[in-house]
Order: sequence, then C-alpha cells, then structure tokens
Amino acid sequence: MAAAANSELPVLPDSVLLQVLALLPLRERLRAARWGPPPQHRPQPERYRDPPGSRFRSLPASPQGLPAVAEAGDGPDGLETCGFESTPGPFRSRPQISSQTLWHLVRQRLRDSLRTLRVRGALHSGSKRRILSPALLAALGKRCPQLHRLCLTEMDLRPIPYENVPPSLTALELSHCEIPAAWFCGSAARALPQLQHLIIRNVPAFSDRHLLNVSSQSSLKTLSLCGTYRVTDTGIQRAAPHLEELERLVLRHCVIGDSAVGFIGRHMKRLRFLEISDTYTLTNAGLACLASLQRLETLCLDICDKISSGAVIALCQALPQLRNLKLGGAHFEDEVIDKIQASLPHCSFSLMP
Repeated sequence: MAAAANSELPVLPDSVLLQVLALLPLRERLRAARWGPPPQHRPQPERYRDPPGSRFRSLPASPQGLPAVAEAGDGPDGLETCGFESTPGPFRSRPQISSQTLWHLVRQRLRDSLRTLRVRGALHSGSKRRILSPALLAALGKRCPQLHRLCLTEMDLRPIPYENVPPSLTALELSHCEIPAAWFCGSAARALPQLQHLIIRNVPAFSDRHLLNVSSQSSLKTLSLCGTYRVTDTGIQRAAPHLEELERLVLRHCVIGDSAVGFIGRHMKRLRFLEISDTYTLTNAGLACLASLQRLETLCLDICDKISSGAVIALCQALPQLRNLKLGGAHFEDEVIDKIQASLPHCSFSLMP
C-alpha cells in the first residue's frame, strides 16, 4: 500500500494513464491537464524518445523546439511519411507545429523522398493561427517533388488557391476542412493532373459542382464522400460518365437515392468496392441497378425498411465476383441471416454495427 501511495501517475504507461484519467471527474481532469506531469517526467524538447525497434525516428528540433515525427522509408534521407498537428491539448499523437516551424522543416529537413504528409490544424479550437499558406504549399511542391499523398484535417483552406496544391499528388484526403467555392473548379481542376484517389470527410462546402469538376479533370480510381450533404442525385448523374475508371466508391451520409444508384450501375462498371450507407431513400428498384457491376468484390449496404432481404439476395447472386457482403442499418432475424448465407456459399457475409 505504501509503495502504491508513492507511485506517480506520469510514470505509468500512456494506455493505463488514460484509463485512470477517464475515471476522474471533469474538474480533476482539467486540473491534470493544466498542471501536466512534473518536470522530471516531461519529454525533453530536443527529441522525442523512440522505443527500441521503432519505425519512427525524431528529426532534430526546429528553432522553436518543436520536433517532427517521420516514418522510416527507402528514400535517400530515409523519410517517406511525416505528420504534424497544431491542436492544443495535454495528450497529442503528433507534436504541435506552427506555420513558422513548418516553413523551417520544408526548407531544412524535408527531402525529395517524402511521399506522404499529414497535417492537422485547429479549425474548431477557436485559434486564428494558419499553418498553411499559398507560398508554403508552393515551396512544398518544389522541395518534395515525390509527394504523392497529402492528408489535411481541420484546416481552413479558404485563403488557399487550388493551384498551389503540389501537382505531384495522386491522393488527396480532406477531413473536417473548409474549402473555397473555387476549389476543383474551372481551370483550377487541372492543377492535379495525376490525382487518382480523393477522400472527402465532413467537408460541408463540397457540392455537386466540385464533384463534377474534379471527376471531369481527373482519372479517379478511388472516391470516398462521407458527410457531404451537398452531393445529390443530380451531382452523381453528371459526374458518373467521367468516373468510368473508378474502382472504389464510398457514399456515406450523402443525399442520394435510386436515381444516383442507377447511374452508378450504368457507368461505373469497373467498381470492385462499393459502400452506400446512411442513405434512407434507396429501394429495391435502385438496388437492382447494381447488378451490372460484374467486377464488384465487396459490397457494403445500409438496409432500411424499403429494401427486402430477397432483393439483396437477388443482387448478390447476379454478381459473380462478389466475395464480401456487409449489411447494416436493420435488425435481421436469424432465419433471414441463414437464408442469405445459404444463398451465397462463396461470399463472406457479416453485419455492420
């Protein structure tokens, strides 16, 4: 008991410490966040301690004392992936960073072997600091010509022209970001000639117009739209003829129905993965339009009361390459589940939560 009483929370593993803090009242958690660990347990500003055998190593600290975490790779400088964040808080998976620090890293640390860059801003924290600027992105494109994947989270991108995004990108991921109306539109859509994978999560400004422009100017193979309530049946109808090379499509929390699904089945015949969830206007008639997707291997559907189990079985039996079926959104009786499994002997069936 005496040894336990003398133990200090900061010396515990992070996973245990988080469990302990989760049991504390809110007032105590705020007090712990304000005071933080004692000085002897705080990480040194020069480096983050790396566990033995870790694939990550610490870059030397910037003039502001903020290190960057980079994943080991095969490039000449050994770096392929970097991630930064500016979100304040007592527990962070990435070091805090400012625009000045990121400028220093682009000029002094990041090399031409960088493949992936992840940056998290502080859009919803009330902070007015801006991490990215047009000049910074332009410098990043010149300094890192092999940058293929850019992941931006909680960033205010409204002051940044789309033309300043590094043209070497093949994958762009935007999560909880604000974008200007001109992004992806007009001549700016040609700014990313190699773009193949576009993932949009909870970007409220992304609309039918954005979808049409980016699909008509790029040969997309992956398109994931989650929480984009401005994307409608009309947007899918206009973009579908430009998405014939698409192999992976995710539509989640989009305002679509049978009409959109009909154009998916008509034009996107190379699809191998399809997820349509949180869409409550889809019916048996719309579901039947997907039977033309003869290359489909994985199908994830939210089933509402307008779709019968018989329509699901008929669709899956018409898809010869289907190997994975995931259903959610409704409670299935055991006999219905047994019927689906029995009718699809070569297909793995599971229920989504």
